[in-house]
Amino acid sequence: MPIINSIAAIHADMTEWRRDLHAHPELSMQESRTSGVVRAKLAEFGVDEIITGMATHGVVGVIRSGTSDRAIGLRADMDALPIHEETGLPHASQTQGVMHACGHDGHTTMLLGAAKYLAETRNFDGTVYLIFQPAEEFEGGADMMVKDGLFQRCPMDKVYGLHNWPEMKAGTFLWRTGPVMAAVGFFDIVVTGKGSHGASPHQGIDPIMVSAQIVGALQTIVSRNIEPIEGGVVSIGSIAGGEAYNILPERVTMKGTARWYRSEVGDQIESGMKRLVHGVAESFGATADLHFFRHAPATVNDAEATALAVDAARHVAGGDGVREMRAPTMGGEDFAYMLNAKQGAYLMLGGARGTNDPLLHHPRYDFNDEILPVGASWWATLVEQQLAKG
Repeated sequence: MPIINSIAAIHADMTEWRRDLHAHPELSMQESRTSGVVRAKLAEFGVDEIITGMATHGVVGVIRSGTSDRAIGLRADMDALPIHEETGLPHASQTQGVMHACGHDGHTTMLLGAAKYLAETRNFDGTVYLIFQPAEEFEGGADMMVKDGLFQRCPMDKVYGLHNWPEMKAGTFLWRTGPVMAAVGFFDIVVTGKGSHGASPHQGIDPIMVSAQIVGALQTIVSRNIEPIEGGVVSIGSIAGGEAYNILPERVTMKGTARWYRSEVGDQIESGMKRLVHGVAESFGATADLHFFRHAPATVNDAEATALAVDAARHVAGGDGVREMRAPTMGGEDFAYMLNAKQGAYLMLGGARGTNDPLLHHPRYDFNDEILPVGASWWATLVEQQLAKG
């Protein structure tokens, strides 16, 4: 695997950076320490400019070389998740209830490794924009950066993203043209009934029973309302209501997510949820409120940009180390907002250590440090190939 030698030489440093970020995770829109670390590293590496302020904690490092007006953008995300870490590792989260369970600590580190190399060597002709984005998980940081003028302040030809993928062999690149990740919606449901004693349910309206009926009914949207060849998911992630053994509560709250690829399917899911949530509640004499909000559209790769990304991946990992994805994933990614505004592509980088590794968003997940130089080399190769001298 032809990892760039000078990047391989800082593997231990990159591992130290990554584990420091892992030990100090920050939730969406709270990435003050993380963005501070990024700014300090970029200044240490000698980049030409550091842009701050977009999406509050967003950071863009700028490296220029030569005279060409060509430019490329490389994006990594910085935020963590509200999950209690259970790895037991020496570098485990020091913040209760928050952890880097999606590998954004690794993404940030790989881009920092590429930044150090590119700032030192400048073996390209043009401009590189190193985009460190906050709030990927919940607040739509990519959308905020675009609306804050990212592509006006940093005019680039293409933009690229990379995500670790612990389901695939470490060092293997995965690619796909067209949809690669799903659109994401989140929702809150509040079911209100009438509280009563558990021994006298006839004197009340049980919101727990009503909620159970709603959960089952929601599953019919995809199975019976969406065309079978389309992709769609409706999942409840949280149900809360009541505190006692023998008291039926007044209300129950539920939280969940929906996924789809085509916007028309998203419309069908949202309208179907409104119909079922209100209809089921009303049929039992209860009421229900639904708040449905769209986090990100589908992540769709441009064919030309993907081909260039795959060329760089093959240069780093060889032909056997680059595979086409069989199908898109139902995972979501707000990098979609950048791809909606600019030509680009999003690839996956395998990080599996074995056959039973904890997957993304699991409390025992930890980014595989062995792939740090692989990802950093890919970033650097993208730049040197697309902004080649001469």
